[in-house]
Amino acid sequence: MGKIKVEKCPIEGLYIIEPTVFGDERGYFVETYNQKDMEEAGLTMKFVQDNQSMSVKGVLRGLHYQKQYPQGKLVRVIRGRVFDAAVDLRKHSATYGKWYGLELSAENKKQFYISEGFAHGFLVLSDEAEFCYKVTDFYHPDDEGGVAFDDPDIGIAWPMEEGMKLILSEKDKHWKGLKDTFSFT
Repeated sequence: MGKIKVEKCPIEGLYIIEPTVFGDERGYFVETYNQKDMEEAGLTMKFVQDNQSMSVKGVLRGLHYQKQYPQGKLVRVIRGRVFDAAVDLRKHSATYGKWYGLELSAENKKQFYISEGFAHGFLVLSDEAEFCYKVTDFYHPDDEGGVAFDDPDIGIAWPMEEGMKLILSEKDKHWKGLKDTFSFT
């Protein structure tokens, strides 16, 4: 057994990844990715790019996906806390339109793997958060799609504190609901 634990989520194609943390009086060491451990868990994706973003409290990024060049994403938080969510856009899936979410933080060191065929987004819960992710395909700006983060047909329970002001990009303010969006076949 490797140093990385892989747990299947209730929706096929989503996984919680928990690395082993080795700590002592100096701090800690953690192996955040190990190809052998992932393959032992049945995950054989190949990553082509690493990305990092910083966002302030109340920023909601998403729900995003790529249409013709879908990306699998391995996401984690290295500073702060976010609520991370994925929505199944695979039309013939038994869980089409369903969502799964969890808190990712610098403290819990959990990671979330989102397979191709899902929309993805996150809400920043701390004053600031640094978000890192590996992707299985390159970003194609003309191929981007999105779903409204507040679509009642999906019903994501974003954990917004009372009085929290949401901060959205212009494009994220205008995505349509699940019924009016792209789905993977």
